[in-house]
Amino acid sequence: MKSIPLAALMLAASLPALAVAAPVAPQAVEAGTYKVETHHTLAEFTVNHFGFNDFFGVIPGATGTLVLDPKAIANTKLDVSLPVAGISTTNATLDGELKSADWFDAAQYPAIRFVSQTVVQTGPRTARISGTITLHGVTKPLTLDATFGGAGVNMMSKAYTVGFTATGTLKRSEFGVSKYVPAVSDEVRLKISAAFEKSN
Repeated sequence: MKSIPLAALMLAASLPALAVAAPVAPQAVEAGTYKVETHHTLAEFTVNHFGFNDFFGVIPGATGTLVLDPKAIANTKLDVSLPVAGISTTNATLDGELKSADWFDAAQYPAIRFVSQTVVQTGPRTARISGTITLHGVTKPLTLDATFGGAGVNMMSKAYTVGFTATGTLKRSEFGVSKYVPAVSDEVRLKISAAFEKSN
């Protein structure tokens, strides 16, 4: 049997134990004001490409706030923005096109912003968030179906954190982003994975 070097054992002993936080019921989440944990929040958008396949990209760098009281879900307030300059498809040429005036025009419209208006609980761990999205200088209604992921103290940052996923759809032509419609689908499917850290 191969022995483990003493230095490796000492290093392992000095590292903090990493464990998954125990599950928390949604109603046990701490009420308060939260801010987006930018580094672990990601928005994904998917379109159909020429009828051949679905193609997707992501937008990192979200910022914003969440006001949450699990005992009064209807009072939830969400205000989140995404930087258009952060759009990434892993294709630098395509990324440049999407940020250009032909598409999202990051120079003139640097942010995509969602602001909630109503939140309705739809299940033990789910809710429907209705609000407005401002994209390419146009504001339209948008509904997101959200699912509670978990909550607790982040073992690395030591911040109390809550997480959700959410999905929705929009028609990009309604926001003046109509290049190649319908060859590249008008409907855009959205998926957001979001973490929020409690600020008070």
